[in-house]
Amino acid sequence: MLGSSLNPINSSIIATTLIAIGHTFHAGAASTIWLVSTLYLASAIGQPTMGRLAQRLGPRRVFVTGLILVGIGGALGTVAANLPTLIAARVVIGVGTSAGYPTAMVIVRRWAAEHESAQTGGTLGALAVAAQVTSALGLPLGGLLAAAAGWRVTFLVNVPLVVIGVVMTLLWVPRDPPRAERAAQGVPGSRLDAPGMILFAGTIASLLFFLNDLHHPRWWLCTLLVVLLVALVLWERRTADPFVDVRMLARNKALSATYLRVCLTFLLNYCILYGLTQWLQETRGLSAIGVGLLILPMSVFAALVSVPFARRDLVRPALYCTAVAAVVGPAGLLLFTSTTPVWALVLVTLVFGVVSGLGVIGNQAALYRQAPAEAVGVAAGLMRTFTYLGAVLSSSLISLSYGDRATDSGLHTIIFALLGLGVLLLVITPSGARNLKAS
Repeated sequence: MLGSSLNPINSSIIATTLIAIGHTFHAGAASTIWLVSTLYLASAIGQPTMGRLAQRLGPRRVFVTGLILVGIGGALGTVAANLPTLIAARVVIGVGTSAGYPTAMVIVRRWAAEHESAQTGGTLGALAVAAQVTSALGLPLGGLLAAAAGWRVTFLVNVPLVVIGVVMTLLWVPRDPPRAERAAQGVPGSRLDAPGMILFAGTIASLLFFLNDLHHPRWWLCTLLVVLLVALVLWERRTADPFVDVRMLARNKALSATYLRVCLTFLLNYCILYGLTQWLQETRGLSAIGVGLLILPMSVFAALVSVPFARRDLVRPALYCTAVAAVVGPAGLLLFTSTTPVWALVLVTLVFGVVSGLGVIGNQAALYRQAPAEAVGVAAGLMRTFTYLGAVLSSSLISLSYGDRATDSGLHTIIFALLGLGVLLLVITPSGARNLKAS
């Protein structure tokens, strides 16, 4: 839980410190935003890569290595003398935190394989809730830490968390079996599909950079994306042990549908977290603290509603409730104007707490059942990649809809887009959830 939480908390904790960092290094918003973008990029590429390494080299080894990288990145950011060094620290943190979630999924899957009577629903739910809570707390925590001790402490806080994580791992997580024992059990050796990994990294990087600024589309990046994607598919189809098994994804339509649901779910979530909050500040005139307090019930409700579904392993009901809420939420937002009462704003945003909480619970449990046991690490990492894709798409939609200022008309443009996405989610969910059963 601690390891899988480091990525979401580092994603959000820096948001309230960007202005202070810019003042320290005399940099504008166009420069400091790279502190956000580089972690997203490193994580989108690093999550499936770490999952692959966990399958090959052992999840405990990879997890501890990732924690050590987070500690190095946190220490480097604490003493950084310039912005490029700080950006490099965020890249190291992004790579290191990428080990947490996919290695956790591999450890859970291996534990369940060794203990046939084990119930994994509660554990998987705990992973999801931990990520939700820490992501929600990242914004206020970053503000409090920066106000108390300066922005550098938001990097330094990683060091004690890493020490705690390493100690707990060494004490409690079972050792990875030796290479000879893994080979005897049929676990693949340590050979990696390096060309596939490089092509995947290039494809994701070009996609995210293209989507990052649709106001001024760089079509050469789109061309590069197509070329790299075609090369990736062709290479992975012909290699004996692919990094991304495109043939399995083509056959396993349920897993592919899960990735699509994840992307749509997080596109909805991030549009509310960033698009609605921007409108509340610029049109309603709320302060940053006021917006945080208004959105906080949504985050708390997301965590609370997740618990009973996770404990009872209610995968299909979670997915169905997510799809319904994805339509009801935007429909309610259509009534929003600059004079809408605050209590009504809070009430409607709670619906998106269902999308956030149950969407994570349901799709994570679906992936756990749908992904092949030997590829669960990469599959879990790919799910996080689609999460970041949803985040970047939300940024593009918000930017195109608002322009220079968040207005009522711009908010309604976003809402109509979200309503269409919600309907799409509602349509595709039954076919993807039909064969899921509690286990």
